[in-house]
Amino acid sequence: MKSKSSLVVFALGISIAAPIAAVEPAPEAKSNTIPLELEKPAYATPWVRYKGWPEEKWNEYSTLSTLKPSLPANPMKIEGAIVGDPKKGEKLAFDRTRGGSCVACHVMGKPTPSMPGNVGPDLSAYATWGRSDEYTFNYIYDHRSTNPNTVMAPWGTHKLFSADEIKDIVAFLKTQNSPAEFKDKLENPATRPVPVETRDNLDPFLNEAMAAMEKGAELFVKDGASKKSCASCHADPEQKFKTWAATMPRNEPRLGKVMGVEEFVTRHARATTGEEYPLQSSQNLSLSIYLRYLANGQPINVDTNSQAHKEAIKRGTELLNRKLGQLNMSCVDCHTAERGGSKWIRGQWLGEFRGQLDHFPTWRTSRSEIWDIGKRFQWCNVSIRANELQPGAPEYGDLELALSALNNGLKISVPGIRH
Repeated sequence: MKSKSSLVVFALGISIAAPIAAVEPAPEAKSNTIPLELEKPAYATPWVRYKGWPEEKWNEYSTLSTLKPSLPANPMKIEGAIVGDPKKGEKLAFDRTRGGSCVACHVMGKPTPSMPGNVGPDLSAYATWGRSDEYTFNYIYDHRSTNPNTVMAPWGTHKLFSADEIKDIVAFLKTQNSPAEFKDKLENPATRPVPVETRDNLDPFLNEAMAAMEKGAELFVKDGASKKSCASCHADPEQKFKTWAATMPRNEPRLGKVMGVEEFVTRHARATTGEEYPLQSSQNLSLSIYLRYLANGQPINVDTNSQAHKEAIKRGTELLNRKLGQLNMSCVDCHTAERGGSKWIRGQWLGEFRGQLDHFPTWRTSRSEIWDIGKRFQWCNVSIRANELQPGAPEYGDLELALSALNNGLKISVPGIRH
């Protein structure tokens, strides 16, 4: 389909452009006659955070649904040299339980810890830079006083480190006066090769999510409590759903929010087959993978022209820019080249927005789990110490649509496989 327009997302002065093709809604999307259960939550209740995830709550910091303003601290005046314990500072700087540690974003040494990141500058020779102790202390305590849009967490203001602990870190930085030494190219983020996924994601021997696709195909033809199956109304799914998933998510006016494939499966099944497939259940993931599998090779082609979608994309774009949680980070901080995108945070490569959606739901080999894009959003929240929202939250729908618009034109390849 010929491209007729483009979307530009302004992310705090950063422009991200992606081609968008005009979308002709599927016939069933032109009316509100598709049966949907509209009253109950689409997720299993009571909803609790997933087993094995951090149990801590960060109620005093902003989430995608609730803004809790955090003002930058006024720089502190410090007379003379800071006296701290460099050994304690080293331990604090390398402590991964404190928001990921300094080496999540910085090369530091000596000693040089394993797998440092490079979102921030190399600090291995920081003592030679000529910075005052007062400047260094305030930079760590709350860099927002100098740069309101900094990627760096407000370590002091947000209570990740005490003032005395930051003094110890300053004392440690004052010992850093020579380049770091790496045992090999993999340890150095400047020479570490960018990861390239070469596994065949449609090979059932490599991707365990292919078994879920097969389960989804079985569920599609299985009679539910109402003695009907999906196939009762959709006898030729290979043709009927060849492009459908590529146009999702969509605004659902009866719910007053954007709805993705997963929530559609839940609500449509309740209204037709009588089956209960809540978000994040194995049945829901299996059916959503199957429906996207049928659209494999089709370009993502979400509607960006209707008024409802323009408004949702605007909301989603604002959420992409919102600073969240104790680490005070936003999506653009990790996924735009002007910030952390295309860089390393510890041993994890931070991809840019484009290319982040076409493979979901995906098999995460490091966790032996299938994640849909909603669960990925939830984990991103938790990883920056922001309380996540329940599955199917309206904010996640707006984010999915905004991200889909940025990925318009990329071909679906589901189920994906990632480490």
